[in-house]
Amino acid sequence: MPKDNENNRQRSPEDFEQVYDRRADHNSHFKTPAVHPHRPMLWIIVAILLVFLSGGLAYGYQAWSSAKKTFSQTYESSNISKSRNVSSVLKKNKPFSILMLGTDTGALGRSDVGRTDTIMVATINPDTETAYLTSIPRDTRVTVGSGANASIQKINAAYTIGGPSTAVQTVEDLLDIPIDFYAIINMGGLEKMVNAVGGVDVVPPLTFKYAQADVKKGVKIHLNGKQALSYLRMRYDDPQGDYGRQKRQRQVLQKLVVKAAGLTSITRYQQILTSLNGNLKTDLSFDDLMQIRAKYGDASHHIKSETLQGQDAMIDGLSYQVPTTKELKRVSNHIRKTLGLADTTKFTTDAINGDSDTTSSGSTDAGSSGYGY
Repeated sequence: MPKDNENNRQRSPEDFEQVYDRRADHNSHFKTPAVHPHRPMLWIIVAILLVFLSGGLAYGYQAWSSAKKTFSQTYESSNISKSRNVSSVLKKNKPFSILMLGTDTGALGRSDVGRTDTIMVATINPDTETAYLTSIPRDTRVTVGSGANASIQKINAAYTIGGPSTAVQTVEDLLDIPIDFYAIINMGGLEKMVNAVGGVDVVPPLTFKYAQADVKKGVKIHLNGKQALSYLRMRYDDPQGDYGRQKRQRQVLQKLVVKAAGLTSITRYQQILTSLNGNLKTDLSFDDLMQIRAKYGDASHHIKSETLQGQDAMIDGLSYQVPTTKELKRVSNHIRKTLGLADTTKFTTDAINGDSDTTSSGSTDAGSSGYGY
């Protein structure tokens, strides 16, 4: 992209993103990799599913002890007021949801906070033995906050503005769904995660070269950690843009889950746990994970995915993805169905107007939405 040396030239949306990224780098307490910052954080679902996969890993005391130590360090309460009683949900073996957020600002726990450019809602349904993944484009136009503090933003700014609680509330309001747990992940562990499972095999949907990735459409290739990172980072040369990148994210995710399910080596399991250190924060406790493993093990047998589809919109000099009311209702109803909930009764205006029944109030009524158990 040409340098912007003209003060009077109108900034494009990409200019805005570059300015944001330069400021983030300038204020960072550590070095970030010198590559494009918008990166996928999909390995978190593997880390969480690994605990309750029904595959070949034999859980001896050593594995259990190591997992307990690791996840005790990753636990961080978000002080989020839950939309429903999550303890009751797990106790009754009901489907549950996890909001997965991905950032790239070095080890988690630092004072600087990045945007979450990967946003996925995972719903785990033990009845259908399926994990459903719904990707939300990072540029989706939403209302963040409520009342005098409300502002129109890209959804990837919600975590930056108010941390996990604001991110959770924003997604709940956008889609009229309950979020039971959250997980925020940093990029640092992805390469280690892929290497820990021995790499992944993919069949690329298009031909491209980007950093360590050199792939051909339709030709199966084995990717190590660095190659997988590059394969997942590329966006601008994909005709489908961020939507194409999301498809590659889910493609690699599914391969990772399959590889993790077949792990029998304690050594590899230890490597996976090591990759989480400093790179994962979640309000899933170790006891939650053990309960999930015991009751939801078969839910990893199948993985299905979809994307909230938006429409390109240039508003106040910034580019957004704006889903229609019909699309919001479609995705909401699909997620609610996977959770065993009734269809939504909301969405009377489009997101382009900056509000809707689920975003104008900034809060979710668990009773009226049918979240509770």
